[in-house]
Amino acid sequence: MGLKSFLSRPLAAYTVHQYRKWALHPEAAQQRILQNLVQQGTATAFGHAHGLADVRTVTDFQQRVPVRDYEALSAYFERVKVGERDVLWPGRPLYLAKTSGTTSGTKYIPITEASIANHINGAKDALLHYIHHSGKPQFLDGRLMFLSGSPELEQVGGIKTGRLSGISNHHVPAYLRRNQLPSYATNCIEDWEQKLDRIVEETLGQPMSLISGIPPWVQMYFDRLTQRTGRPVGEVFPAFQLFVYGGVNFEPYRRKLFDSIGRPVDTLELFPASEGFFAFQDQPDNPGLLLLADAGIYYEFIPAERFFEPNPPRLTLAEVELDKNYALVVSSNAGLWGYSVGDTVRFVSLRPHRVVVSGRIKHFLSAFGEHVIGEEVEQTLREVLQQFPEAEVVEFTVAPRVSETETEPSRHEWLVEFARPPEDAAAFAAALDAGLRRRNVYYDDLLAGNILAPLLLTSLPAGAFQRYMKSQGKLGGQNKVPRLSNDRGLAEGLVGQIL
Repeated sequence: MGLKSFLSRPLAAYTVHQYRKWALHPEAAQQRILQNLVQQGTATAFGHAHGLADVRTVTDFQQRVPVRDYEALSAYFERVKVGERDVLWPGRPLYLAKTSGTTSGTKYIPITEASIANHINGAKDALLHYIHHSGKPQFLDGRLMFLSGSPELEQVGGIKTGRLSGISNHHVPAYLRRNQLPSYATNCIEDWEQKLDRIVEETLGQPMSLISGIPPWVQMYFDRLTQRTGRPVGEVFPAFQLFVYGGVNFEPYRRKLFDSIGRPVDTLELFPASEGFFAFQDQPDNPGLLLLADAGIYYEFIPAERFFEPNPPRLTLAEVELDKNYALVVSSNAGLWGYSVGDTVRFVSLRPHRVVVSGRIKHFLSAFGEHVIGEEVEQTLREVLQQFPEAEVVEFTVAPRVSETETEPSRHEWLVEFARPPEDAAAFAAALDAGLRRRNVYYDDLLAGNILAPLLLTSLPAGAFQRYMKSQGKLGGQNKVPRLSNDRGLAEGLVGQIL
């Protein structure tokens, strides 16, 4: 055992102990955080406009601070971007995290001196929890790879600006930087495929022990390794112990990734976003993610089915219930106030409060009133793949096909890229329909009433999703394929890959 792994054990035990102090009673931490946020925000432009000086209770706060998304708060973000001080938080941000928005183009999310610790400590503490509960610190002695965006930062309004993963790269602790791959120069390559080839060159022959990244892009890396060596990843890297991921549901990718590895490795799920590091898997054998209730973020939860009401209920951590989908709303020391993140979560335990990410509040399919969410289609696909063990999926998305003629019925279209197709595609499609009908009563009613026809399964050629994402300038990095759409934009782009 190396020095790093040896020293990590007592640090991991201490960290877990500190978390336990608030994890069983997070409501007190949340009350303290809200009070601190209001106090800090009172003298800002936002604070003056919303009367934060008069906030004494949660009700006061909710009456003065409405729930808004990036577009609704864009006037404040634009003032931050040009370098104005004391807009959303005292002073100016340390960074602006640049991320793609679905309706607003590029978004610029502030990261302040107060909030940067949330991003850095969240990832660090996730690894320390893994070490403590698994008893496996050996990965610290090998090479660690963080498949991320470029760490090169630009200046916007005098503020350093870049992708969150690139910003975080500058805060990797010095004791881990010696172990880190790829090199800084390789990480700065913007072209994803060129970057991937360089990463393969740099990592071959290295004792890779931890690999981290968004699953579909890690899969591309694994495919390149196997093409180059003719061996599974687990043989190429005998020391590979831990796969760390976040940003998308791992289940649709699990089987192919582990087939590529060729042997079991441990996994660790994180819930990071430009708006904050919200949760991580604190126990290796528990799929729930511990919500970080003592990290500078105040959380509110809106029942997903009521999110689009004029005045939906805003629940505190003390009011949430198990197994219900909630839209996540945050206020934080990054200067976000009543900010709708766009993700939906479902609590799988209380005290400690653990969640799973169930989808995106804007990424649902309700072209016919069915309101299907991402979790429902992902669970359905996972169940059907167990029924058809010969089939293997690379990527998929679901879109509506609205009838344009009397002879063409309305239905859902599942666009699926198979690594190995099912032997009976019609039976596979029927199983998808049956599984989704069990999970969504509205979809079941629409089919039972012959308003919708059974789904259409469209098999896409190899590489279709990669070619489409490349055509959109979204290949690699932190970009993700939406599971669900209410229009045909993505679907038509993918169908175009067949021709």
